[in-house]
Amino acid sequence: MNHSELGAEIVWQIGPFGITSTVVTTWGIMLVFTLLALLGHLTLRAAPGRLQTAIEAVLIAIEDALKEVLPPTAVRLVLPFVGTLWLFVLAANLTGLIPGLHAPTRDLSATAALAVLVFGASHWYGIRGRGLKNHLRHYTEPSVILLPFHIISEITRTLALAIRLFGNMMSLEMAALLVLLIAGFLVPVPLLLLHVIEAIVQAYIFGMLALIYIAGALEPGEAETNSPSSEETS
Repeated sequence: MNHSELGAEIVWQIGPFGITSTVVTTWGIMLVFTLLALLGHLTLRAAPGRLQTAIEAVLIAIEDALKEVLPPTAVRLVLPFVGTLWLFVLAANLTGLIPGLHAPTRDLSATAALAVLVFGASHWYGIRGRGLKNHLRHYTEPSVILLPFHIISEITRTLALAIRLFGNMMSLEMAALLVLLIAGFLVPVPLLLLHVIEAIVQAYIFGMLALIYIAGALEPGEAETNSPSSEETS
């Protein structure tokens, strides 16, 4: 299966390595986010106003979503990762609306990279919250016989996370293309609205699944930290 079949085209060839349109678009999104962050920082320092209100509204909305799943003490710890993940996936999904560009999330390699990040983050937060020994021990609970099944579960949920987002975004863009080929440009507004809604929904689902995986690794450690016995010994 080549890159074009996975939703990406090779833009530049550097020896044996090919730089795909997915890589270019992804780096473009990161550059835009970086410039917006710098601009927002300078603007907030100079004259706080509507921009500050908008940024605070986004942060509060993300923080409220995290509070529904995570222990209170873990919200600020996880907020930077999950918040960035949410915003990036949303921007990547909406990139398909720009003429001449395709959403990076319609490329399996991009969604697989995001899923691997979630996989790594869940273990990192788990080790940080519970300690390495306790984090590894939970794979053998309630019996060491279940160890292979826990490992298989970790692998399959990571694959499912990548394939779910890839399949939904690929099918969305293909459906939009088919409708445009059949009906021409007579129905662009409803089609654009459908694309926007689906892009938001898929970004939300991906972020919530990542949040649930991280919470599953974090919560036992937080519960132990917040238990009366731990407070007495500290």
